[in-house]
Amino acid sequence: MAQEKRKLVKRKVGDILKIELGDGTHTYARVLPEAGFAIYDARTSEEMPILETVERPILFYVAVMNHAVKEKRWPVVGHKTLEVGLQSPPRFIQDALNQKRFKIYEHGRIRPATRQECLGLEREAVWAPEHVEERIRDYHAGRPNKWVELLKMTDVEGTGSIG
Repeated sequence: MAQEKRKLVKRKVGDILKIELGDGTHTYARVLPEAGFAIYDARTSEEMPILETVERPILFYVAVMNHAVKEKRWPVVGHKTLEVGLQSPPRFIQDALNQKRFKIYEHGRIRPATRQECLGLEREAVWAPEHVEERIRDYHAGRPNKWVELLKMTDVEGTGSIG
C-alpha cells in the first residue's frame, strides 16, 4: 500500500485561522507579513463569522513557527485582505553576549536601539504554536504566562528581568 502524501497548507497573508484551546473553546488569528500573526480576543465555543472575527480586539502580535499553518494545527477558516496598518508592532532584540546592546526589529528590518526605546516592547522570538495556545489560555485565566516572563528584557546587570 502506497503511503498517502499529506497536503501541506501554504501560509497566506490575510488568512484567518482557528486556534483550538483544548477545553472546547477556540479563538482566531490572522496571518500577517513575514512570520507575524495577530491573535484575536475572540475565545468562544461557537463558530464566529469572519467579518465579526476581524472586528474583535487583538490580544497580542506574535511570530509563530510555520508548521502551525502548514501542518493544519491552526486550520484556515477564511480570508480577508489585511486592513491598512495591520502589521506586527516593533520588537526588541537584546544581545546575549552584551546585554547592554539592543536592537529593534520592525517591518523586516533591524536597527540599533537604546534600552529606553525597547522598554514596553516584546522580545523578538518565533513561538511554537502550543506556547501561543498556552499564552491565550493564561490570558483568559488571568495568570502570568511563563513564556512571556521568560522573554522579558534582562536588566543591564543580567540579574533579572524587567516587566
